[in-house]
Amino acid sequence: MAHYTLRAPFTEAQVRALRVNDSVTLEGTLYGIRDATQIHLFDHGRKTRFDLSGQAVIHTAPNVKKVEKSALHPVGYAPVCVGTTTSDRMERFTRPLMVQYGVRLVIGKGGLRDDSLKALHEMGGAYLAIIGGAAALETTWVEAIEDVDLDDLHPESLWKFRVRGFGLLLVAMDSHGGSLYAQVNSSAQGRRARALESLGVKV
Repeated sequence: MAHYTLRAPFTEAQVRALRVNDSVTLEGTLYGIRDATQIHLFDHGRKTRFDLSGQAVIHTAPNVKKVEKSALHPVGYAPVCVGTTTSDRMERFTRPLMVQYGVRLVIGKGGLRDDSLKALHEMGGAYLAIIGGAAALETTWVEAIEDVDLDDLHPESLWKFRVRGFGLLLVAMDSHGGSLYAQVNSSAQGRRARALESLGVKV
């Protein structure tokens, strides 16, 4: 297990160096994206002015407040609570995010499925897991909301955050076919089979 501190944009080589159970801290830029954002991008044909090539996205619809525009709040939004939502609903968007926009890292909770794992392998990406229920802590890692696009979808806009010390994040799915979720499931199934066998239950 190794730890990496990374700043976007990330190269394919940097991301392919990550392995399941490594940890990552992010510095610099992070983009917030959620269901409606991706439905509009990929189902409704909308475009974003942001260049997501080599970037990291996090599954979130943050709680923000309107404030006076300033150097600290350049688009007039201040972060109140930047929590992470369950990724599974957005499974079908991993591949197009990578193919059409060049996204390298996806951050969320709960993991993704087989097609996402294949996309990470084929194009050089990774899924970084964050602990659920840690939104208050997570928000302290967000220095500012630097920009926002598709803001008619608020709060499922496309957010550009400036982050500092964002993590620790756990590499839960890597570009080599490794999946912490598959490992845990296999281990759980094995324990279940042994427990049932010890009880004389045939399956």
